[in-house]
Amino acid sequence: MNKNAGNALIRGILFAAAFVVWTWLVTAVDVQPIGPGGSAVGFAGLNRRFHTLTGVHMALYTVTDWLGLVPLFVCTAFGGLGLWQWIGRRSLLKVDRDLILLGIHYIVVMAGYLFFEAVPINYRPILTGGIAEASYPSSTTLLVLGVMPTLVFQVSRRSQSAFLVKTIRTVVSVFSAFMVTGRLICGVHWLTDIAGAILLSLSAFHLYVAAVNHGCQGGLNRGIS
Repeated sequence: MNKNAGNALIRGILFAAAFVVWTWLVTAVDVQPIGPGGSAVGFAGLNRRFHTLTGVHMALYTVTDWLGLVPLFVCTAFGGLGLWQWIGRRSLLKVDRDLILLGIHYIVVMAGYLFFEAVPINYRPILTGGIAEASYPSSTTLLVLGVMPTLVFQVSRRSQSAFLVKTIRTVVSVFSAFMVTGRLICGVHWLTDIAGAILLSLSAFHLYVAAVNHGCQGGLNRGIS
């Protein structure tokens, strides 16, 4: 394993470990019935104070909800590129390895979301549509930070234009910062929900980078041998 892959693997494992520990702490530290209908929430004092400080801003919630379609568009675009290669090269095994690994990465991110929907850690601070929805980790934050960095990574690998790479990196950074901040202060998640999503998404992304740097050494390796 080369140095870049090894460093990314270590970061991915560390973020994964931090997420596991953080999730355990959320279920064990200062758990109080402060959620809708008296549902239990960890770090209750911290979460309650932060939620009181920010309040609820449904307009911002709606904006960030709709902008959550952007990472879905990115997933679709890369899926389309992989499908185009599959059809053009007449074999799934001839699709670029980094695209196959990217598809696996997106599946992992989605699996993380579905798991915590099925096994709720806590519920949102407010009812949405009269329903108590699972809140940990923040699904929008997980989607944004699990997908948008892969756009920068893929453009950096595939484009020879330093200007394009810099532009994409800047746009993605601003967009991601706005989305995470927006979800943090709009009041539909607890502070700990956002933190958990950040840790999980960073773990998944760095593990993806490690897999690409290990399996696609020397640039864009075509297909699977």
